[in-house]
Amino acid sequence: MFLFNGLESHPRSLVKAVSWRTVGSIDTFVLGLLFTGGDAKIAGSIAGTEVITKIALFYFHERAWSLVHWGRRPATPAEGPAEGIAPAG
Repeated sequence: MFLFNGLESHPRSLVKAVSWRTVGSIDTFVLGLLFTGGDAKIAGSIAGTEVITKIALFYFHERAWSLVHWGRRPATPAEGPAEGIAPAG
């Protein structure tokens, strides 16, 4: 298993992955309807098939990006540690 010391908790990354995948699956379903001439069964099959793989891909993509410090501002003392992250010590 990967060890991540990012600012986001695993549950937060998972919820973000699921919510983004919901939006993406709706988009895929609509595009499937357009490309198949309105065949909801095929559009649903396409959208349903990609749900699990894309949630997993997004989750690992998000966790990998949590390791990248580029473009991130450090937390100020007033903000304290990120939610769900215990202070070092």
